[in-house]
Amino acid sequence: MLSDSDRAVLEFEGRWWHYPGPKDRAIREYLDMSATRYYQVLRRLLDDPAADREAPMTIRRLRRVREHARRRAIERRLGEPGG
Repeated sequence: MLSDSDRAVLEFEGRWWHYPGPKDRAIREYLDMSATRYYQVLRRLLDDPAADREAPMTIRRLRRVREHARRRAIERRLGEPGG
C-alpha cells in the first residue's frame, strides 16, 4: 500500500517537466523534500508492485532507464564498447 507521499512522488515524476525551473528546485517546492530523499523514495518504488499498479507508465519507463544504466556500467567495467 502506497502512502500519500509515495503517490505524490509518482505523480510528480510522471509530469515533472510541467513544473517551471530545474527539477531539484521543483522537488523542494512542490514536494517539500530534498532531491536526495526524492530519489531514494523513487528507487524504492521501482520495485514496489503497488507503485507499478498506481503509475505503470512511469514505473516501467524508470525501470528501462535503470536497466540501461546498469548495462552501460557493466560494459564500461568490462571494457566493451557500448552504443
